[in-house]
This record gives sequence, C-alpha cells and structure tokens, in this order.
Amino acid sequence: MTPHFVKHLFRSLLIALFLTGVSLPAPAEVLKIVVDDVIHPISEEFISRALDDAARNHDDAVLIELDTPGGMMDSMRKIMERITTSPVPVIVYVAPSGHRAASAGFFILESADIAAMAPGTNTGAAHPVQGNGADIPKTLNEKIENDAAALMRSVTSKRGRNIEVAESTVRQSKSFTEQEALKEKLIDYVATDEQDLFKQMQGKPFKRFEGQTATLNLAGQPIRMFNMTLKQHILSFIMDPNIAFILLAIGALALYAEFNHPGAVLPGTVGVVFILLAVFALNLMPVRFAALILIFASFVLFALEAKFAAHGVLGIGGIATMVIGGLLLVDGPIPELRVHISTALAVSVPLGLITIFLMTLALKARRNKVVTGQEGLIGETGVAQTALSPQGKVFVHGELWDAVSSVEIAAGQSVVVQKVDGLRLLVNPATAAQPVATPVTL
Repeated sequence: MTPHFVKHLFRSLLIALFLTGVSLPAPAEVLKIVVDDVIHPISEEFISRALDDAARNHDDAVLIELDTPGGMMDSMRKIMERITTSPVPVIVYVAPSGHRAASAGFFILESADIAAMAPGTNTGAAHPVQGNGADIPKTLNEKIENDAAALMRSVTSKRGRNIEVAESTVRQSKSFTEQEALKEKLIDYVATDEQDLFKQMQGKPFKRFEGQTATLNLAGQPIRMFNMTLKQHILSFIMDPNIAFILLAIGALALYAEFNHPGAVLPGTVGVVFILLAVFALNLMPVRFAALILIFASFVLFALEAKFAAHGVLGIGGIATMVIGGLLLVDGPIPELRVHISTALAVSVPLGLITIFLMTLALKARRNKVVTGQEGLIGETGVAQTALSPQGKVFVHGELWDAVSSVEIAAGQSVVVQKVDGLRLLVNPATAAQPVATPVTL
C-alpha cells in the first residue's frame, strides 16, 4: 500500500464523513474557571454549571483558579459534593501570588483531585465561627467542630493527603504557606502558573475519590475559559452584604419619598426595584430579621423627629438604630459576608438627615394655608364697597365680589371672608375694622 494510496483513502474518508453528517470528535480541552469571591450560592451555581459543561464536552480536566476568604458552609458542602462526584478530574489551583484559600476555600482545595498553590499564597484557618465572627459557645462549638473535622478527614483520606495536619486547620485554626502545605502533604504541587502545573503533573498518577488511580497529560492542551452569565455577575455583585444594605436603604428612602409626594411615580418605581433586588440577595444570605425591624423602625424615628422637633434626639436615635440594624443584618461567618461599620455609618447618617429634611418639608406644606383658588380667599380681609344688609359688594384680593353678611355692615368697613359659595362670599365684620380713606372705584 503506497503512501499516495493511503493519503487518497484518508481524504476520501473525510469527504464521506462530511457528506453523511458525521462530525469528528472535538479535541480534548481543559476547562478553566476563576472563583475570586466569597463562597455563596452563586459560587456554587457557577461551579456546578462549569462541571456540567465539562462533562458534556468530555473535557480532560476542570481547572478552578481559587482565591477566597471563605464563605457559607452549606454552599461549600455542595461544591465539595459536586467536585468529588465529577466524572471529569478537578484541579484546584490557589492563585495568583498573594492570594489565599481560607476557611471554606481550604475544604474545597482538599476535595480536589489535584490540589496546587502558586508561590506566595496561603491556605487553612478552617475553624467554624458564629455569623458575627465570635467563637461559638462550648457545647455547640464541639458539635460543629466535630462535624467539620469529620468532613475534613473523609475528604483528605480519600485523596491520600495528611489527615492529622488537615484536621488541625479545623480544630486549631492553623494556616499554611504554599511550601508548608506541600511539605505537610496537604497539596500536590507548587507551580508558578498553570502551564508549569501541567508539566509537573504530566503522566503522574493521582487518586480519584472513588479509589481509582488516573493520570493526566495536559501539557500543551488548549484551555477554554468558562465565565459567569450576566445573571450570575449581577447576583454575585448584589450578594455583597454592603451592596444589599445600600439597596435596601435607598429603596426604603425612595418609597418614603413616594408616600410623602403621591403621584411622583419615579421614587416609587425606584424604591420597589431596589427593595426587590435587596430582598432577593438577602434571601440567599443568613439574615437576622430583627435587624430589618430595626432598620424600618429608624424611619419611624426620623418621622417623629420632623413632626415634634425633638432637637435631634429622635433623629440621632433613628441613625443609631439604622447603624445597629445594618451591622446585624447579615449573620455571615467571615467579615466579607457582613455589613462593614463604615458602610453602615456612610448610609445611615446621610439617609437620616435626608429623611428628616423631606419629612419637615412635607409637614410644613400641610400646615401652610392654601393661597391659591377659592380656598385662598378664606380668612382674607377686604373692604365693604356698599352697605351689606345683608347683601352688597366687597373688595377682596384685588377683585370686587358679591357678598352676604349675617349682620349689618356699613360701607367702608373691613370684613373677613368666612366662606366661598360659588361666586358669592360669606363675610363677617373684621374685629378691628378700619375705614378706607380712599374708596376703590371701578
């Protein structure tokens, strides 16, 4: 069989496949995602989508570039479950230099088929804490700590890593640099970049979660980036407790303005949209509902300050209530999942001053006498142009009116308008009637 014949046969085969609609399999790829935020439900959804996509495309591996301070334990557990059951091997690479995989990030790192870190990174400190960051009471702490330690032992034993040292990150909050983690067999490689990592692991066996041994040859393989959808980008942004608190506060202020100026439409629309976005984000986070009551109670105090002019006491109380409500709003396990004191103050103080100002204007407007239309004539003082016995003419507000009085009023005497009946005024004598020196003539 000559080379020319083989070449002709191969070309004919390609043409036949094209004509019959049969496509050649796509070259194997490495799917890469970047997780550089706290671990929350949107992170879980993003990673799950990536793993599903890799399985559909029969990719060689999934590379998760990780940089996180930690996050929610429920989301962390679901991510670990997806990684350990993935048919496509998962590589978790803590990068770039100067970043970390702390707390929940360490659990995710240990659950990977291959764990790697870049120089200048760190990991660990996986001890569970309360939502406000404080230590958990002793009895409850023992239960949660034992549960987290058992999860860590289960994962590291399946991956063939150092169980005792890994457990110390849970019980003693230990942290490790990349070299310390490599020395203690918590990770498999330290690599300057992903290509360096692929070269180091080329052809080397690793243990999958179900116990099988596998190898990967990824050096030179194309890398396909997998990005968040627009929806996930938006949700990830508003999942920041500080953003959610700002949206909630601005939405409440906008609705407050709409209630004080019915028919304005724009404040009401903005308020509804912002509050719905805040509620959606808060629904995915550990929220203290008592804090929501404190936030809305602050608006009541602002309104009372404007109504009773309590020399700032009620206003200061409202600002303090809103600050406390903001700080307690999200019961996050790490500082990145809680509202910062700077955000609470920056929102509460201006919001309190603006709300009191708007309420003061509204109350003044309601107390002011109407000065336009027929209602504006009531209480006005005029002059009787003719005797009223009981009917006659009066000059009020620059106009001559038909008028009627319940008592006799002489021409030139001052009168006060009591009521407007169509085009006729009901008047009474003024308490201090002053005759007009020069009568008005028309």
